[in-house]
Amino acid sequence: MSIAAPNFAQYLRLLAPFPCARLRSVSTRKPKAGSDVTGRAARKPMSLKNLAEHLALSPATVSLVINRSPVADSIPQDTKDRIFAAARKFKYRPNFLARSLRTQRSFTIGVIVPEVSDGYSASVMSGVEDYLLQEGYFYFVASHRHRSDLIDEYPNIFVERSVDGLIAVDTPWRLNLSVPVVTVSGHNDVKGVTNIVLNHSRAAELALRHLFHLGHRQIAFIKGQEFSSDTAVRWDSIERVARHLGLTKNGSVINPRLVAQLEGDSPSPQLGHMATKMLLASGEPFSALFAFNDISAMGAIRALRESGLHVPGDVSVIGFDDIQSAAFQNPALTTVRQPLREMGRIAAEILLKRINRPGSDLHSKHTVEPELIIRETTAPAPAVRPLAGRHRS
Repeated sequence: MSIAAPNFAQYLRLLAPFPCARLRSVSTRKPKAGSDVTGRAARKPMSLKNLAEHLALSPATVSLVINRSPVADSIPQDTKDRIFAAARKFKYRPNFLARSLRTQRSFTIGVIVPEVSDGYSASVMSGVEDYLLQEGYFYFVASHRHRSDLIDEYPNIFVERSVDGLIAVDTPWRLNLSVPVVTVSGHNDVKGVTNIVLNHSRAAELALRHLFHLGHRQIAFIKGQEFSSDTAVRWDSIERVARHLGLTKNGSVINPRLVAQLEGDSPSPQLGHMATKMLLASGEPFSALFAFNDISAMGAIRALRESGLHVPGDVSVIGFDDIQSAAFQNPALTTVRQPLREMGRIAAEILLKRINRPGSDLHSKHTVEPELIIRETTAPAPAVRPLAGRHRS
Protein backbone atom coordinates (compact mmCIF):
# COMPACT_ATOMS: atom_id res chain seq x y z
CA MET A 1 0.00 0.00 0.00
CA SER A 2 1.37 3.44 -0.86
CA ILE A 3 0.44 6.96 0.19
CA ALA A 4 0.29 10.15 -1.83
CA ALA A 5 -0.18 13.66 -0.50
CA PRO A 6 -0.97 16.98 -2.17
CA ASN A 7 2.41 18.49 -1.24
CA PHE A 8 4.61 15.50 -2.15
CA ALA A 9 5.85 16.96 -5.44
CA GLN A 10 6.68 20.24 -3.75
CA TYR A 11 8.52 18.29 -1.03
CA LEU A 12 10.68 16.57 -3.64
CA ARG A 13 11.45 19.88 -5.31
CA LEU A 14 12.58 21.29 -1.95
CA LEU A 15 14.97 18.37 -1.49
CA ALA A 16 16.38 18.52 -5.02
CA PRO A 17 18.89 21.39 -4.53
CA PHE A 18 20.66 19.62 -1.65
CA PRO A 19 23.10 16.89 -2.85
CA CYS A 20 23.30 14.04 -0.36
CA ALA A 21 27.09 13.75 -0.73
CA ARG A 22 27.78 17.27 0.48
CA LEU A 23 27.86 17.71 4.26
CA ARG A 24 27.95 20.96 6.18
CA SER A 25 28.84 21.52 9.80
CA VAL A 26 25.97 22.49 12.07
CA SER A 27 26.37 24.73 15.07
CA THR A 28 25.56 23.09 18.38
CA ARG A 29 24.81 26.40 20.07
CA LYS A 30 21.27 26.67 21.36
CA PRO A 31 19.28 29.25 19.35
CA LYS A 32 17.87 32.22 21.18
CA ALA A 33 14.29 32.15 22.33
CA GLY A 34 11.92 33.21 19.57
CA SER A 35 14.31 32.15 16.81
CA ASP A 36 14.66 29.03 14.64
CA VAL A 37 17.61 26.60 14.54
CA THR A 38 19.62 29.02 12.37
CA GLY A 39 19.32 31.76 14.97
CA ARG A 40 17.03 33.86 12.80
CA ALA A 41 13.82 35.24 14.23
CA ALA A 42 11.08 32.67 13.78
CA ARG A 43 8.15 33.87 11.68
CA LYS A 44 4.76 33.42 13.29
CA PRO A 45 2.47 31.31 11.07
CA MET A 46 -0.17 33.26 9.17
CA SER A 47 -3.58 32.84 10.78
CA LEU A 48 -6.89 32.63 8.96
CA LYS A 49 -7.96 35.91 10.56
CA ASN A 50 -4.82 37.74 9.41
CA LEU A 51 -5.13 36.31 5.89
CA ALA A 52 -8.74 37.48 5.71
CA GLU A 53 -7.78 40.97 6.93
CA HIS A 54 -5.04 41.18 4.30
CA LEU A 55 -7.58 40.31 1.60
CA ALA A 56 -10.31 42.54 3.05
CA LEU A 57 -12.62 39.53 3.15
CA SER A 58 -14.47 37.80 5.95
CA PRO A 59 -12.74 34.82 7.62
CA ALA A 60 -15.80 32.72 6.69
CA THR A 61 -15.32 33.45 2.97
CA VAL A 62 -11.60 32.61 3.10
CA SER A 63 -12.30 29.42 5.05
CA LEU A 64 -14.94 28.23 2.57
CA VAL A 65 -12.55 28.70 -0.36
CA ILE A 66 -9.43 27.29 1.32
CA ASN A 67 -11.33 24.23 2.50
CA ARG A 68 -13.06 23.83 -0.89
CA SER A 69 -16.51 23.77 0.63
CA PRO A 70 -19.39 23.09 -1.81
CA VAL A 71 -20.86 26.43 -0.68
CA ALA A 72 -17.79 28.13 -2.21
CA ASP A 73 -19.21 27.40 -5.69
CA SER A 74 -21.16 30.66 -5.41
CA ILE A 75 -18.00 32.74 -4.75
CA PRO A 76 -16.59 34.48 -7.87
CA GLN A 77 -13.58 32.76 -9.42
CA ASP A 78 -11.39 35.88 -9.28
CA THR A 79 -11.99 36.03 -5.52
CA LYS A 80 -10.99 32.40 -5.17
CA ASP A 81 -7.84 33.04 -7.21
CA ARG A 82 -6.90 35.98 -4.94
CA ILE A 83 -7.38 33.86 -1.84
CA PHE A 84 -5.24 30.97 -3.11
CA ALA A 85 -2.54 33.37 -4.35
CA ALA A 86 -2.36 35.03 -0.94
CA ALA A 87 -2.31 31.65 0.82
CA ARG A 88 0.68 30.61 -1.30
CA LYS A 89 2.46 33.93 -0.76
CA PHE A 90 2.14 33.82 3.03
CA LYS A 91 2.48 30.01 3.19
CA TYR A 92 -0.86 29.71 4.95
CA ARG A 93 -1.93 26.19 5.85
CA PRO A 94 -5.38 25.38 7.22
CA ASN A 95 -5.62 23.44 10.45
CA PHE A 96 -6.26 19.95 9.06
CA LEU A 97 -7.18 18.41 12.41
CA ALA A 98 -9.70 21.14 13.17
CA ARG A 99 -11.14 20.81 9.66
CA SER A 100 -11.55 17.05 10.05
CA LEU A 101 -13.17 17.36 13.47
CA ARG A 102 -15.53 20.06 12.23
CA THR A 103 -16.64 18.22 9.08
CA GLN A 104 -16.32 14.65 10.40
CA ARG A 105 -14.30 13.77 7.30
CA SER A 106 -10.71 12.63 6.73
CA PHE A 107 -10.26 14.18 3.26
CA THR A 108 -8.65 10.90 2.24
CA ILE A 109 -9.62 8.56 -0.59
CA GLY A 110 -8.81 4.87 -1.00
CA VAL A 111 -7.85 3.61 -4.47
CA ILE A 112 -7.75 -0.10 -5.33
CA VAL A 113 -5.92 -1.34 -8.44
CA PRO A 114 -4.83 -4.76 -9.71
CA GLU A 115 -1.22 -3.72 -10.35
CA VAL A 116 0.47 -0.36 -9.85
CA SER A 117 3.13 -0.71 -12.53
CA ASP A 118 1.15 -1.68 -15.63
CA GLY A 119 0.27 0.89 -18.30
CA TYR A 120 -3.51 0.73 -17.84
CA SER A 121 -3.64 1.34 -14.08
CA ALA A 122 -0.86 3.93 -14.20
CA SER A 123 -2.75 5.94 -16.83
CA VAL A 124 -6.03 5.84 -14.88
CA MET A 125 -4.22 6.71 -11.65
CA SER A 126 -2.67 9.81 -13.24
CA GLY A 127 -6.18 11.16 -13.86
CA VAL A 128 -7.33 10.26 -10.34
CA GLU A 129 -4.26 11.94 -8.89
CA ASP A 130 -4.68 15.11 -10.96
CA TYR A 131 -8.16 15.75 -9.62
CA LEU A 132 -7.58 14.72 -6.00
CA LEU A 133 -4.45 16.85 -5.67
CA GLN A 134 -6.29 19.80 -7.21
CA GLU A 135 -9.04 19.39 -4.61
CA GLY A 136 -6.66 18.99 -1.67
CA TYR A 137 -7.28 15.30 -0.95
CA PHE A 138 -4.83 12.66 0.21
CA TYR A 139 -5.14 9.16 -1.18
CA PHE A 140 -4.00 5.63 -0.39
CA VAL A 141 -3.32 3.07 -3.13
CA ALA A 142 -3.52 -0.70 -2.64
CA SER A 143 -2.84 -3.33 -5.33
CA HIS A 144 -4.63 -6.66 -4.96
CA ARG A 145 -2.85 -8.55 -7.80
CA HIS A 146 -6.17 -10.25 -8.61
CA ARG A 147 -6.27 -12.11 -5.29
CA SER A 148 -9.91 -12.57 -4.32
CA ASP A 149 -9.14 -12.39 -0.59
CA LEU A 150 -7.48 -8.98 -0.98
CA ILE A 151 -10.26 -7.72 -3.26
CA ASP A 152 -12.70 -8.44 -0.42
CA GLU A 153 -10.39 -7.34 2.42
CA TYR A 154 -8.91 -4.05 1.20
CA PRO A 155 -12.21 -2.09 0.97
CA ASN A 156 -12.99 -2.89 4.61
CA ILE A 157 -9.47 -1.92 5.67
CA PHE A 158 -9.88 1.41 3.92
CA VAL A 159 -13.23 2.04 5.62
CA GLU A 160 -11.67 1.19 9.00
CA ARG A 161 -9.06 3.88 8.27
CA SER A 162 -11.86 6.41 7.78
CA VAL A 163 -11.49 7.15 4.07
CA ASP A 164 -14.27 9.34 2.70
CA GLY A 165 -14.77 7.20 -0.42
CA LEU A 166 -13.26 4.54 -2.66
CA ILE A 167 -12.21 4.25 -6.31
CA ALA A 168 -11.74 0.72 -7.69
CA VAL A 169 -9.87 0.29 -11.00
CA ASP A 170 -10.41 -2.86 -13.12
CA THR A 171 -11.59 -4.65 -9.98
CA PRO A 172 -14.70 -6.84 -9.64
CA TRP A 173 -17.02 -5.20 -7.11
CA ARG A 174 -19.61 -6.94 -4.98
CA LEU A 175 -19.61 -4.94 -1.73
CA ASN A 176 -22.15 -2.45 -0.43
CA LEU A 177 -20.16 -0.08 1.79
CA SER A 178 -20.99 2.83 4.06
CA VAL A 179 -18.95 5.24 1.89
CA PRO A 180 -19.43 6.27 -1.77
CA VAL A 181 -17.74 4.01 -4.35
CA VAL A 182 -16.84 4.67 -8.00
CA THR A 183 -15.37 1.96 -10.23
CA VAL A 184 -13.38 2.32 -13.45
CA SER A 185 -14.06 -0.51 -15.91
CA GLY A 186 -16.38 -2.11 -13.39
CA HIS A 187 -19.41 -3.93 -14.77
CA ASN A 188 -21.11 -5.13 -11.60
CA ASP A 189 -24.50 -3.60 -10.81
CA VAL A 190 -24.21 -2.78 -7.09
CA LYS A 191 -26.48 -0.32 -5.31
CA GLY A 192 -24.76 2.99 -4.61
CA VAL A 193 -21.81 2.29 -6.94
CA THR A 194 -21.12 4.42 -10.03
CA ASN A 195 -19.31 2.63 -12.87
CA ILE A 196 -17.09 4.51 -15.35
CA VAL A 197 -17.08 2.31 -18.47
CA LEU A 198 -15.97 2.43 -22.09
CA ASN A 199 -18.38 2.02 -25.01
CA HIS A 200 -16.97 -1.40 -25.96
CA SER A 201 -19.41 -1.90 -28.82
CA ARG A 202 -18.09 1.23 -30.48
CA ALA A 203 -14.50 0.19 -29.74
CA ALA A 204 -14.96 -3.19 -31.44
CA GLU A 205 -16.63 -1.55 -34.41
CA LEU A 206 -13.80 0.97 -34.86
CA ALA A 207 -11.10 -1.70 -34.83
CA LEU A 208 -12.81 -4.36 -36.95
CA ARG A 209 -14.20 -1.97 -39.54
CA HIS A 210 -10.71 -0.50 -39.94
CA LEU A 211 -9.28 -3.95 -40.65
CA PHE A 212 -12.25 -4.92 -42.82
CA HIS A 213 -11.85 -1.83 -45.00
CA LEU A 214 -8.15 -2.67 -45.39
CA GLY A 215 -9.21 -5.99 -46.91
CA HIS A 216 -8.58 -8.28 -43.92
CA ARG A 217 -10.97 -11.19 -43.59
CA GLN A 218 -8.93 -13.67 -41.53
CA ILE A 219 -8.39 -11.89 -38.23
CA ALA A 220 -6.84 -13.42 -35.12
CA PHE A 221 -7.74 -12.27 -31.61
CA ILE A 222 -6.03 -12.19 -28.23
CA LYS A 223 -8.63 -12.22 -25.44
CA GLY A 224 -7.98 -10.78 -22.00
CA GLN A 225 -7.49 -12.84 -18.88
CA GLU A 226 -10.60 -14.29 -17.32
CA PHE A 227 -10.14 -12.12 -14.23
CA SER A 228 -10.04 -8.83 -16.13
CA SER A 229 -13.24 -6.79 -15.73
CA ASP A 230 -13.35 -5.87 -19.43
CA THR A 231 -12.71 -9.30 -20.97
CA ALA A 232 -16.27 -10.62 -21.21
CA VAL A 233 -18.01 -7.39 -22.27
CA ARG A 234 -15.34 -6.61 -24.87
CA TRP A 235 -15.43 -10.12 -26.36
CA ASP A 236 -19.21 -10.03 -26.60
CA SER A 237 -18.91 -6.75 -28.51
CA ILE A 238 -16.25 -8.17 -30.84
CA GLU A 239 -18.41 -11.19 -31.65
CA ARG A 240 -21.43 -9.01 -32.45
CA VAL A 241 -19.45 -6.77 -34.80
CA ALA A 242 -17.69 -9.75 -36.40
CA ARG A 243 -21.05 -11.40 -37.18
CA HIS A 244 -22.31 -8.17 -38.71
CA LEU A 245 -19.21 -7.93 -40.94
CA GLY A 246 -19.33 -11.61 -41.94
CA LEU A 247 -16.09 -12.47 -40.15
CA THR A 248 -17.53 -15.42 -38.23
CA LYS A 249 -17.42 -19.13 -38.97
CA ASN A 250 -20.77 -20.44 -40.23
CA GLY A 251 -22.21 -17.02 -39.41
CA SER A 252 -22.26 -17.68 -35.68
CA VAL A 253 -18.86 -17.82 -33.98
CA ILE A 254 -15.34 -16.58 -34.63
CA ASN A 255 -13.02 -19.37 -35.72
CA PRO A 256 -11.72 -20.72 -32.37
CA ARG A 257 -8.37 -21.55 -33.98
CA LEU A 258 -7.88 -17.81 -34.43
CA VAL A 259 -8.45 -17.01 -30.75
CA ALA A 260 -5.89 -17.14 -27.95
CA GLN A 261 -6.34 -15.99 -24.37
CA LEU A 262 -3.85 -14.25 -22.12
CA GLU A 263 -2.79 -16.45 -19.22
CA GLY A 264 -1.17 -15.17 -16.02
CA ASP A 265 -1.22 -11.86 -14.17
CA SER A 266 2.08 -10.38 -15.32
CA PRO A 267 1.87 -6.89 -16.89
CA SER A 268 4.65 -7.91 -19.27
CA PRO A 269 4.46 -8.22 -23.11
CA GLN A 270 5.49 -11.83 -22.57
CA LEU A 271 1.85 -12.89 -22.21
CA GLY A 272 1.00 -11.51 -25.66
CA HIS A 273 4.14 -13.14 -27.04
CA MET A 274 3.05 -16.55 -25.74
CA ALA A 275 -0.54 -16.13 -26.98
CA THR A 276 0.68 -15.24 -30.48
CA LYS A 277 3.02 -18.24 -30.52
CA MET A 278 -0.06 -20.39 -29.89
CA LEU A 279 -1.88 -18.75 -32.79
CA LEU A 280 1.10 -19.30 -35.08
CA ALA A 281 1.44 -22.92 -33.99
CA SER A 282 -2.18 -23.63 -35.00
CA GLY A 283 -1.22 -23.21 -38.66
CA GLU A 284 -4.42 -21.24 -39.28
CA PRO A 285 -3.68 -18.34 -41.69
CA PHE A 286 -4.44 -14.78 -40.63
CA SER A 287 -3.48 -11.39 -41.98
CA ALA A 288 -4.43 -9.25 -38.96
CA LEU A 289 -4.42 -9.54 -35.17
CA PHE A 290 -6.54 -7.61 -32.66
CA ALA A 291 -4.94 -7.73 -29.19
CA PHE A 292 -6.64 -7.22 -25.83
CA ASN A 293 -4.32 -4.36 -24.86
CA ASP A 294 -1.23 -2.51 -26.03
CA ILE A 295 1.11 -4.51 -23.81
CA SER A 296 0.00 -7.82 -25.36
CA ALA A 297 0.14 -6.26 -28.85
CA MET A 298 3.82 -5.44 -28.26
CA GLY A 299 4.51 -9.05 -27.35
CA ALA A 300 2.53 -10.19 -30.39
CA ILE A 301 4.66 -8.11 -32.75
CA ARG A 302 7.82 -9.65 -31.32
CA ALA A 303 6.44 -13.17 -31.84
CA LEU A 304 5.43 -12.40 -35.43
CA ARG A 305 8.88 -11.04 -36.22
CA GLU A 306 10.52 -14.11 -34.73
CA SER A 307 8.42 -16.20 -37.10
CA GLY A 308 9.72 -14.25 -40.09
CA LEU A 309 6.57 -12.20 -40.59
CA HIS A 310 6.63 -8.47 -41.21
CA VAL A 311 4.32 -6.02 -39.41
CA PRO A 312 2.28 -4.62 -41.12
CA GLY A 313 3.34 -6.05 -44.50
CA ASP A 314 2.31 -9.61 -43.65
CA VAL A 315 0.20 -9.15 -40.52
CA SER A 316 -1.49 -5.98 -39.28
CA VAL A 317 -1.74 -5.51 -35.50
CA ILE A 318 -4.14 -3.40 -33.44
CA GLY A 319 -3.74 -2.84 -29.71
CA PHE A 320 -6.12 -1.40 -27.13
CA ASP A 321 -5.79 1.42 -24.54
CA ASP A 322 -3.22 3.74 -26.20
CA ILE A 323 -0.82 3.80 -23.28
CA GLN A 324 1.95 6.40 -23.48
CA SER A 325 4.56 4.06 -24.97
CA ALA A 326 2.29 2.92 -27.84
CA ALA A 327 3.25 5.86 -30.05
CA PHE A 328 6.96 5.19 -29.50
CA GLN A 329 7.07 1.55 -30.53
CA ASN A 330 8.80 0.59 -33.76
CA PRO A 331 6.58 0.57 -35.73
CA ALA A 332 4.25 2.89 -33.84
CA LEU A 333 1.20 0.95 -32.66
CA THR A 334 -2.27 1.36 -34.15
CA THR A 335 -4.67 1.10 -31.22
CA VAL A 336 -8.12 1.80 -29.83
CA ARG A 337 -7.71 4.64 -27.38
CA GLN A 338 -9.46 4.48 -24.06
CA PRO A 339 -9.39 7.94 -22.46
CA LEU A 340 -7.78 6.36 -19.40
CA ARG A 341 -6.56 9.53 -17.74
CA GLU A 342 -9.93 11.16 -18.33
CA MET A 343 -11.70 8.11 -16.89
CA GLY A 344 -9.62 8.47 -13.73
CA ARG A 345 -10.35 12.18 -13.49
CA ILE A 346 -14.10 11.60 -14.00
CA ALA A 347 -14.09 8.89 -11.32
CA ALA A 348 -12.45 11.23 -8.81
CA GLU A 349 -14.74 14.12 -9.72
CA ILE A 350 -17.93 12.06 -9.34
CA LEU A 351 -16.69 10.56 -6.07
CA LEU A 352 -16.00 13.97 -4.50
CA LYS A 353 -19.40 15.24 -5.68
CA ARG A 354 -21.05 12.31 -3.96
CA ILE A 355 -19.00 12.94 -0.80
CA ASN A 356 -19.72 16.67 -0.72
CA ARG A 357 -23.34 16.36 -1.80
CA PRO A 358 -24.78 13.03 -0.61
CA GLY A 359 -27.44 11.84 -3.01
CA SER A 360 -25.94 13.50 -6.10
CA ASP A 361 -24.56 11.67 -9.18
CA LEU A 362 -26.09 8.36 -8.19
CA HIS A 363 -26.28 7.17 -11.80
CA SER A 364 -25.10 3.58 -12.00
CA LYS A 365 -23.09 4.12 -15.18
CA HIS A 366 -21.07 6.83 -16.89
CA THR A 367 -19.98 5.84 -20.42
CA VAL A 368 -16.97 7.30 -22.25
CA GLU A 369 -16.21 6.96 -25.95
CA PRO A 370 -13.18 5.30 -27.61
CA GLU A 371 -11.12 6.62 -30.52
CA LEU A 372 -9.19 4.72 -33.18
CA ILE A 373 -5.58 5.90 -33.38
CA ILE A 374 -4.10 4.80 -36.72
CA ARG A 375 -0.32 4.58 -36.74
CA GLU A 376 2.10 2.20 -38.46
CA THR A 377 1.10 -1.37 -37.55
CA THR A 378 -1.90 -1.67 -39.89
CA ALA A 379 -1.88 -1.77 -43.70
CA PRO A 380 -3.90 -3.26 -46.58
CA ALA A 381 -4.14 -7.03 -46.51
CA PRO A 382 -1.47 -8.73 -48.66
CA ALA A 383 -2.60 -10.15 -52.01
CA VAL A 384 -1.45 -13.60 -50.90
CA ARG A 385 -1.90 -14.04 -47.19
CA PRO A 386 0.97 -15.87 -45.48
CA LEU A 387 0.40 -19.07 -43.57
CA ALA A 388 0.96 -17.51 -40.17
CA GLY A 389 2.35 -20.64 -38.58
CA ARG A 390 5.07 -21.19 -41.19
CA HIS A 391 8.56 -19.70 -40.95
CA ARG A 392 9.74 -17.91 -44.04
CA SER A 393 12.92 -18.97 -45.76
